[in-house]
Amino acid sequence: MSFFLTKRFFYLFTALIAGFVVAFFLPWLLGPMYVVLGLLAALALLDALLLYAPARNKAAPVFGRRVLGEKLANGSDNDVQIYLENRYRFPIQTETIDEIPHQFQRRDVLFGARVKPGETQIINYQLRPTKRGEYEFGALNIYVASPLGLVRRRFRADQHRVVPVYPSFLQMRQYELLAIHNRLTEVGVKRIRRVGQSLEFEQIRPYVAGDDPRSINWQATARRAGTGAADALVVNHFQDERAQQVYCLIDKGRVMRMPFDGLSLLDYAINATLVVSNIALLKHDKAGLLTFSNRPGAVLAADRRPGHLLKLLEILYRQKTKYLETDFELLYATVRARIKQRSLLMLFTNFETLNAMQRQLPYLRRLAKDHLLLVIFFENTELREYLDAPANTTEDVYNQTIAEKFAQEKRQIVLELQRYGIYSLLTAPKDLTINTINKYLEFKARGLL
Repeated sequence: MSFFLTKRFFYLFTALIAGFVVAFFLPWLLGPMYVVLGLLAALALLDALLLYAPARNKAAPVFGRRVLGEKLANGSDNDVQIYLENRYRFPIQTETIDEIPHQFQRRDVLFGARVKPGETQIINYQLRPTKRGEYEFGALNIYVASPLGLVRRRFRADQHRVVPVYPSFLQMRQYELLAIHNRLTEVGVKRIRRVGQSLEFEQIRPYVAGDDPRSINWQATARRAGTGAADALVVNHFQDERAQQVYCLIDKGRVMRMPFDGLSLLDYAINATLVVSNIALLKHDKAGLLTFSNRPGAVLAADRRPGHLLKLLEILYRQKTKYLETDFELLYATVRARIKQRSLLMLFTNFETLNAMQRQLPYLRRLAKDHLLLVIFFENTELREYLDAPANTTEDVYNQTIAEKFAQEKRQIVLELQRYGIYSLLTAPKDLTINTINKYLEFKARGLL
């Protein structure tokens, strides 16, 4: 069915009924009310004829199309555009309802627009998925009214389409562009002062204020001084060591099921892995992946050949879990069997209590013995918001005291790992990517790997 009466028609018809009720007591109004009734019927018929008149070129009087990418980025705002083209000879008022996937649970995808004859209107909105997988889009429903506004005609653009939701490649591209132009500080990545020198010599360049005097090349300086150059001082410039292995170890156990801002900790870790791996490749390192839970998961050997990042993206997209208890002994055995060269291991997991971490500490110490281990776990931001709220009753004070105990245990975990020489990162889920990149760049600058 494509024929609908508008609210304007029902408002006028309701007023007409009220007029007939009044005419029952004032008979002289009955004649004019019949005239008004006939006029309303004639206008409604004229309106329907305007909307349903056949077009000369047999094309649909209104054309609608939804435009979105081949895949959506998980946890990011994805742009969606709706194109409306008016082929009528008069301006139209439209209401467009997009049948978006049920996973979004949104009821605000009704867009009104006024389109002049022969013109195209573009409607922009955004969708933010919070789970990986396939999302099914339905049809595009366009309700059109003429300037009379008594009748609406529905045009249905059949645009059924299944779109996969991948780890956030939009976030990856954002950081990639900033890294290429050396603008990572704009999103919170710190400039880290180099403590030591890398062994890989790159070039000799003129000395500038702030350079380490120990890096001055006195032989080259003497030669330049002999030529009478004004800026005789030159320094040796070293580059970061390359082709180092960086592995992201992702815990797929039940501790990673907790959601923050609609996104699970597992998906936060997957998004951060994609971004950090891309930064590592831009720094000429090798990026690898290992996932684990109660059984071995996916393993991708560290590499930096063309197409490696696409392979990593496909593996991350397919990661599924039953959220069972994690086996860290299995993780240690897998790392020992599959990763032979000393590497940077970024372990994404979560510990809620000190006892939970201490049960896994023997395996973490073994990993740290052969590799540079960074344990990344999450701060409970909702607990922090609760602690920052004012306590108005005795019960609130009691609850906040218990909550502070849990928050304190997180800090104790950091100190306990530090006591055994294991690096750790306690971060809010939303800051995971930034903080992980900072740690990676810090390790590179300090030459720890």
